[in-house]
Amino acid sequence: MTRRMIIPLLIGLLGGAILISLGLWQVQRLAWKQSVLAEIDARIADAPIPLPAAPDPEADRYLPVTATGRFTGEHLDVLVSRKQIGPGVRVVEVFETTDARRILVDRGFLRQDVRNAPRVSGPASVEGNLHWPDEVDSYTPTPDATTGLWFARDVAAMAEALNTEATFIVARRPTGGEIEPMPVDSSGIPNDHMNYAITWFSLAAVWLGMTAYLLWRIRQRTV
Repeated sequence: MTRRMIIPLLIGLLGGAILISLGLWQVQRLAWKQSVLAEIDARIADAPIPLPAAPDPEADRYLPVTATGRFTGEHLDVLVSRKQIGPGVRVVEVFETTDARRILVDRGFLRQDVRNAPRVSGPASVEGNLHWPDEVDSYTPTPDATTGLWFARDVAAMAEALNTEATFIVARRPTGGEIEPMPVDSSGIPNDHMNYAITWFSLAAVWLGMTAYLLWRIRQRTV
């Protein structure tokens, strides 16, 4: 090996080692994220408990709960679309519990073609999961006052609009009428660590391949 090849070789090996280490780090993060998602899925599927008096948005996220009372008919519709079904809305309705609490219940999906049909409200028992969706960003349109449509679930704003506490249950069982439950699951939680790992390992392969090619060119010039 000539002296002219030593520095490119060292740079190539160092760069390759860094890229491979980043790939291995993402593999470790993938295992951690899969464990977290498994815990979330297990919690979502747990047996429900009575609705706590003061749910905490962090400690009680995804907590399975039950509540008894009545749907008041006061509602907001959130624009949504489902594969193989088409456009529709999520129905978020006020639920008044037997102890006079006013909370929000995401009853689920209602197809656009039956959105204006009469809805079933009144006495009910709700089973679902506490949730505080983080769906609003700077690009989210404000609710349309003409159509009554919202474009994301914003628990604080919905609670203010409907004069309820900021407690939000996503129903996991039917609550009446043609509204289909859209239960909470972990599918919406990002888990891109495998893609990141593949990217870093691919860059490492390219880097080492370019290093090998450079060393070959240097050797050819010195022969």
